[in-house]
Amino acid sequence: MMVLISYDVSTVDEGGKTRLRKVAKECQNHAQRVQNSVFEANLDYSAFLKLKDRLVKLIDVEKDSLRFYYLGNHWERRVEHIGAKETYNPEGVIII
Repeated sequence: MMVLISYDVSTVDEGGKTRLRKVAKECQNHAQRVQNSVFEANLDYSAFLKLKDRLVKLIDVEKDSLRFYYLGNHWERRVEHIGAKETYNPEGVIII
């Protein structure tokens, strides 16, 4: 299923900067960055729940926020890209 993940981490203090790096790194490990704080994750439900749990544990719920948009398995009809940044095929081959 395709999930759009966005986050806003307060970087007023040093702890916030550390949380921001950790949240971004965790997202990069499991999803494709499409904007500065927005990632697309094409995961099975179990893998998504594990990622969500890790992200929730990283943030400070008093200062930061996470948003999950569930696009489902037929997400292609729900996503439209316009603009300069190249898009990618999440169903395609990923080279690491």
